[in-house]
Amino acid sequence: MEINKIKSIIEAILFAAGRPVSQKELVLSLEISEEDIENIIASMQEEYQQQTRGIEIVKIDHNYQLCTKKELHDFIYPILDKRNKPNLSNAALETLSIIAYNPKISRAEIEAIRGVSADACVYKLLEYGLIEESGKIDLPGKPMSYQTTQDFLRMFGYVSLEDLPELPRYKLDENKQIVIDELIEETEPIEEPMPKREDLEDVNNENKKEGREENE
Repeated sequence: MEINKIKSIIEAILFAAGRPVSQKELVLSLEISEEDIENIIASMQEEYQQQTRGIEIVKIDHNYQLCTKKELHDFIYPILDKRNKPNLSNAALETLSIIAYNPKISRAEIEAIRGVSADACVYKLLEYGLIEESGKIDLPGKPMSYQTTQDFLRMFGYVSLEDLPELPRYKLDENKQIVIDELIEETEPIEEPMPKREDLEDVNNENKKEGREENE
């Protein structure tokens, strides 16, 4: 089958599906290898970028979706949805970041990191479809855990969570509190990467232990 014909078929499938289509689905439909699918779609993506087109093919994990270009959102949104444009507060973005870097994290763990209640932010992120429940954790009370969705990847332009930027470096002050230093000089020794929730729990446990010793 000619390459241009295959491209037309892929474009038609993605347009008609209106959802992310997996590589396996395309392989079954076109009866060509996954490598060929990847190469052909990569070529199509480049063509869409070079031409004056209002659409693009977005890769999300091992799925592909035909989407309007992000820079045209302000022109499209008023036509398709009369509701107010959704906005994420700084608190919601902070909560979303914690979940993105700590998949399958519980609400209590989010609140331990942020230091405030996360109820409203979690509900809003669930409403927008940026996070989803990912099962109960094997802890007392069986708390629910959360993870980001494909909509999160698509909205922020990531193929997978592995594409997330590295977290800033951090230091601990004399009270063993985390101090973010956004502009660490290259000549300074690198201390530690931003801690995951396991590291924070170790710091909290050590703080509690020292507090008990002082009281005694």
